[in-house]
Amino acid sequence: MMCKLSKNTIDDILQKGRIYEVGGAVRDRFLLKEKPTKDRDYLVTGIPYDELSRILKTHGRVDLVGRSFGVIKFTQFKSGIPHTFDITLPRKEYSVGVGHTDFKVDFDPNLKVEEDLLRRDFTINAMAYALDNKELVDPVGGRLDLEKRQLRMVYKDSFKDDPLRMLRAIQFAARFNFIVEPETFKALREYASLIKTVSSERIAEELNKLLKLSEKPSEGFRLMLSSGILKEILPELEECVGVDQPGGYHKYDVFEHTLHVIDACRRDLTLRMAALFHDINKPQHKRVVDKGATFYGHEVSGAKTAKTVLKRLKYPTDFIRNVSILVARHMFTTDVSDKGLRRLIKKFAPANPTEGGEEVNLIFDLLDLRRADVIGQGMGGTTEDVDELEARIREELNKKPPFSISDLALNGNDIMKLFKLKPGPRVGKILDYLMEQVLDNPQNNNREKLESFAREYCLTRNKNIINNKESD
Repeated sequence: MMCKLSKNTIDDILQKGRIYEVGGAVRDRFLLKEKPTKDRDYLVTGIPYDELSRILKTHGRVDLVGRSFGVIKFTQFKSGIPHTFDITLPRKEYSVGVGHTDFKVDFDPNLKVEEDLLRRDFTINAMAYALDNKELVDPVGGRLDLEKRQLRMVYKDSFKDDPLRMLRAIQFAARFNFIVEPETFKALREYASLIKTVSSERIAEELNKLLKLSEKPSEGFRLMLSSGILKEILPELEECVGVDQPGGYHKYDVFEHTLHVIDACRRDLTLRMAALFHDINKPQHKRVVDKGATFYGHEVSGAKTAKTVLKRLKYPTDFIRNVSILVARHMFTTDVSDKGLRRLIKKFAPANPTEGGEEVNLIFDLLDLRRADVIGQGMGGTTEDVDELEARIREELNKKPPFSISDLALNGNDIMKLFKLKPGPRVGKILDYLMEQVLDNPQNNNREKLESFAREYCLTRNKNIINNKESD
């Protein structure tokens, strides 16, 4: 839903000063005419900070946490739903720390809007749209650059002042299918090493935008490679450049194959991130043989590399887990028996597979990753086998079979009562054995059969359990 300030709020501001839309909202007004932006930022001139705060308080909630930067967080409520906007006074910024970690901000309600725009990153983001007379303020030719579909920095030290802007340039270029004009690309190469001064969280945020918002993130990764930024933030991926895959199954080297796989995935962050890492360790596992090359074990070590890199970039634990699972399992076979099918589903540990939880969705992500992998081979391969496997998985899930210990007809308390055991690993071993029997045959999931299997296990495999002694 498109969010903007209410007309009453705008009218009250215009009684004392002027108000402009700025940033991405203006860019998208001209670039994506059919897709209004969700987020709008505003610039107000001619009204002191405290007076502007008082005006806004009559229309919603005001948060002054950005006071030292001339920023007001304003929340208006429409039908009880809150919408928050950044409303700023015109300002100048001065970088005083490496990697834009520290900077000085001077804001002044009487500063010309053009001066505020000159501190911004790219010309396409350095325009303002006056809400009173609909005038476009465009001091550095952003509108023309939009028409040329080119990305140009506003001033020569832009990347030096804030190195994160280099990643913003990359994701903008890929997202909007823009070229990077020569001087801006020259600056990318010159300041590439400064990206290491930027926090991991900020780097991850831009990487997420590249993967989620671009139709072809590959263009961004190629730009990272040619500018020298890739080796600074993802050296593991750069190692894949030029690693060929002889044998007739792949058209591209590992790097280009990876990029084609990413592009072939839908715009889902977990899936595309798994695509990025799925062959990341092929260079280390390449073994040349008579008919080409093998890469045995690359998926297992690749999952470890994914964990290492994503931890380095401070991604959430659950996200890292899901990506690494997809990477580790992406070499699965589609030719499985019914028992093998149930074991494949169980590896994703669905807590309640019939409710379409995150874990169940993950197995379908795995299938989509395989489809993208085939497309990314560039050999015109088909995925009928994956489609058939998906149909079998959905059919199995609809049967509501047990896939976790919590689904068993016999629980830990039952086992402890049956064998007079205390809580501990011995109980878990029995439950694991029972789970195996149920996976082999879901019909075994009834109390009577499970008690029989439990006694059998204890008598034939671990008599110490019945004697209530510690086992191995």
